[in-house]
Amino acid sequence: MLRPYYLRKLSSCFLPTFCTYKTSAIPELTQVRYKIKRGNYGELQDKDVTFFESLIGATNILQDCQDDLHGYNVDFLRSVRGSSKLVLRPGSTQEISEILKYCNQRRLAVCPQGGNTGLVGGSVPVCDEIVLSLARLNKILSIDDITGIVACESGVILENLDAKTREAGYVVPLDLGAKSSCHIGGNVSTNAGGLRVIRYGNLHGSVLGVEAVLANGQVVDLMSDFKKDNTGYHLKHLFIGSEGTLGVVTKVAILCPAISDSVNVAFLGLNSFDAVLKTLKNAKRHLGEILSSCEMIDASSLAATTENFNLKSPIEGFPFYMLIETSGSNVEHDMEKLNGFLQLVMEKGDVADGTYTSEPGKMLEIWKLREFIATALTKDGYCFKYDISLPLRSFYEIVKVVDKRVGHLAKRVCGYGHLGDSNLHLNVSCPEYSPELHKQLEPFVYDYTSELKGSVSAEHGIGFLKTKYLAHSKRPEAIKIMRDMKLLLDPNGILNPYKVLN
Repeated sequence: MLRPYYLRKLSSCFLPTFCTYKTSAIPELTQVRYKIKRGNYGELQDKDVTFFESLIGATNILQDCQDDLHGYNVDFLRSVRGSSKLVLRPGSTQEISEILKYCNQRRLAVCPQGGNTGLVGGSVPVCDEIVLSLARLNKILSIDDITGIVACESGVILENLDAKTREAGYVVPLDLGAKSSCHIGGNVSTNAGGLRVIRYGNLHGSVLGVEAVLANGQVVDLMSDFKKDNTGYHLKHLFIGSEGTLGVVTKVAILCPAISDSVNVAFLGLNSFDAVLKTLKNAKRHLGEILSSCEMIDASSLAATTENFNLKSPIEGFPFYMLIETSGSNVEHDMEKLNGFLQLVMEKGDVADGTYTSEPGKMLEIWKLREFIATALTKDGYCFKYDISLPLRSFYEIVKVVDKRVGHLAKRVCGYGHLGDSNLHLNVSCPEYSPELHKQLEPFVYDYTSELKGSVSAEHGIGFLKTKYLAHSKRPEAIKIMRDMKLLLDPNGILNPYKVLN
């Protein structure tokens, strides 16, 4: 059994329940700030609204009132703002089909929207696109208690889907800080990564099938109950990660793993990033198949959480922290492996201090230290967020480089993220949006990432904010194929315009 003398025991509860925070400042219109020329799309007319009312009912349409429209026009981070005058809330695939068929004929641009928790401006209008909210498509269709295959509509909230799946003995292979509000359809459309990619992989591997509606209203049924279906092109992958630019995802089928009987969390303090890398290497080697998450948090990121939410961390005073989770089926076996790993990294001197627990409530509290970071940083005022993949040996260097470059203009420069799959979240916060700081950060951050042969988007997609930098991570021939595919499936370009491909 794990001997607790070399690790401090977990203290009592020290975190509040999860909450979200949005800065109160209203951002400048995206079209103005970024000098966007409106595309050659039709102008919304009264006859259009009359048609939509006849199709989905007046109660499922929002228009005119700016207070009602505000939440659909502004993103979670308050970084971009559209000027849509109409929000449609259909309740079925067939209604979406009719809406898109009509919009395509009228050349009315459409912005599909799920929970609006994206971080790259992909889920809100850039100009005056009609917002197509998927919130009413919220039915869980089936949960197979033998195979673990779950089928649901795209507007189901991730946390709700996971809760129902757990009742059948399974878990959704995706966990995000925004799980209480994000939609599974949006997760699939952006190929969301999350906290446990090291264990379960990306959604490209977990999603068995999708149903999607094309720009012309055609419904494409690609739902499946099989992991293995080797029958030509896997068209479902066109819609996973395409951010609503090729079609609107309306249903998904996901293969869910069984609930783990044994879960443990360790929160560790380290004195150098070299020690972080050594600990990751030992975690992969000595925890093996039970390693389900491996997160890195730097001191400034943790400080954002503890300071802005008035919280206390169980260990303090280190430049780096790691959150390591194990999940398995045998309590004694898993604890023995974790015990051996922790004793090894402590004796080597890589880990200076830490705490561990297998109590569900306390594990949740430790996880909140990590999950609160993104929201806590917005409480600094305004935050420039960069979701990038980098070679592990260079994983943290960019944080130090950016701090040296813009630290004098910022309140906080910090880095945290999914160490297990090389995904760094670089954040630069300041009291309010600063054009000067913005110019110092972009394109510098993306140029630096490209030089290291990293990816300018690890898990949040391209959206609107990264369209100029797609070529930093994609070859010209690949981008051409993407453009050809867009032209084939959406020749009028009405689906989520100004996104992914500029």
